[in-house]
Amino acid sequence: MKFAVIVFPGSNCDMDMYWAMKEIMGADCEYVRHDATSLAGFDGVLLPGGFSYGDYLRCGAISRFSNIMSEVIRFAEEGKPVFGTCNGFQILTEAGLLPGALRRNESLKFISKITPLRVVNNQTKFTSEYEADEIIQIPVAHGEGNYYCDEATLTELKANNQIVFTYEGENINGSVENIAGITNQAGNVLGMMPHPERAMETLLGSEDGKKFFASILKNFGKVTAN
Repeated sequence: MKFAVIVFPGSNCDMDMYWAMKEIMGADCEYVRHDATSLAGFDGVLLPGGFSYGDYLRCGAISRFSNIMSEVIRFAEEGKPVFGTCNGFQILTEAGLLPGALRRNESLKFISKITPLRVVNNQTKFTSEYEADEIIQIPVAHGEGNYYCDEATLTELKANNQIVFTYEGENINGSVENIAGITNQAGNVLGMMPHPERAMETLLGSEDGKKFFASILKNFGKVTAN
């Protein structure tokens, strides 16, 4: 598989994502600028963390209108894997590819630490290598990671098993139902606030992110690029 790491003005985790997928997992990866108009030749999309366009309007709100996003939306509609972490998650919600929104942390403070997550749903193409209810250690680094949705959306998320990760023990940012990551109904788009690409080596505090990327490569491996 060949993955596109989308780089927006203000992305600061693009190299982390590239390193995790290419150097650690051995997958083919290339950077693609926000102003590109084609994803021809790619099989999957990775939206990294950072502060796209400085979060000047609202996290992800400006990036949502970048040239490349029409291609990202096309990928999602075609069932190809699209993953966004942190700012990438925010962009996915702004683009309507995932329900809900991300608000300021309840504490109004930036949070940066390794956080325990529960794998609520290990039946997705992004989490199949984990055990059901496995507790994993994944870093967070965000100021606006407070996931919010209305009651109707929450009911739908639960009914469709779209809640994939929850914060374990402490709800660090005030997210509804401790939600840390969700998928779309089709299961090919996943957004999460924690950074699995930063949990690839024990030297960095955890290698629990490896199973996340291994799941993607295993389950989406037969996708054909166009």
